[in-house]
Amino acid sequence: MTASPEIVDRETWSRERQALLVREKAHTREGDAIAAARRRLPMTEVDATATLVGPNGPVPFLDVFDGRDQLIVYKHMWHLGAGIEGQCEGCTASIFDVHDASYLNHRGVSFAIFCEGPWEEIAPYREFMGYTLPWYSMIGIEDRGVGAGLLDDPGYLACYLRVGDRVFLTNETIGRGTEIAMLQAQLLDLTVYGRQEEWEDSPSGWPQHRSHTWWAKDGRPVPQWTRPGATPAVRRTEVCC
Repeated sequence: MTASPEIVDRETWSRERQALLVREKAHTREGDAIAAARRRLPMTEVDATATLVGPNGPVPFLDVFDGRDQLIVYKHMWHLGAGIEGQCEGCTASIFDVHDASYLNHRGVSFAIFCEGPWEEIAPYREFMGYTLPWYSMIGIEDRGVGAGLLDDPGYLACYLRVGDRVFLTNETIGRGTEIAMLQAQLLDLTVYGRQEEWEDSPSGWPQHRSHTWWAKDGRPVPQWTRPGATPAVRRTEVCC
């Protein structure tokens, strides 16, 4: 039987919950302070003349802004020739919950995915996954501020500001910083068992699995099992993220 929390009366539960709420509010205020500092970061110019590849061929970087002044890009890693099921579970988890950018657009921000794979492999993957936001291949882009990235390998979020025909990189975040877009990970954090992974500090007897398995199942990224035609696949042995 799976372990569970202690059972207490409603008054005790309310007291404990209120005590945690004080810490949660402090965490929120610290997050607001960090966001304020983030808005004051300097920016660095990137190659506004870079060209990506979309469904209709070459696309100028400036066109990806879709007439808006700001752009958020998720840089998606790619395993060449690995097929749909062989792509990164972490990147899938990072963007699967971002299907609509209406609220971003309302504030003058566009959203796109830049992928290090070739368009002929990206296109069937995007269709299979049901993604509706724009994807582009960034193969051949020399400026790492636009392409592969300044922080590390792809698998992160980058923010840009357009000023006329010039483009500036204003922020990048990688690793757990991308969890800002992972709605379901954050919802799991609200539950009693959390993400149910070994790295979490949980009480004895809580269900815990190998780290980074909440986003993978039977050789595929978890959301792929909701797609028609998904079948079991042989798991790659190399670490993808």
